[in-house]
Amino acid sequence: RQNQPNPFSLTTEIRFELPIATPVRLEIFDLQGRRIATLADRSFPAGFHTAPWDRRDATGVRVKPGIYLYRLEAGTFRDQKKMSIFP
Repeated sequence: RQNQPNPFSLTTEIRFELPIATPVRLEIFDLQGRRIATLADRSFPAGFHTAPWDRRDATGVRVKPGIYLYRLEAGTFRDQKKMSIFP
């Protein structure tokens, strides 16, 4: 699902649903393809889940406003979506 809210300035939530328990990897990238943060990298049970993001990179620094991508991998499922951060 698309992150909500989008665009955002402080925080957003990425929601996903799993039909069965499966390993999930959820990562944030800049437009140059550099990984900014990993929000999830573990197994989740079946059901609805939410991963919040507060604009912080892997070192804890807030990223600049702009366009970012998030990639969700769950089992064999792969999806990527855009999100916008404004000041």
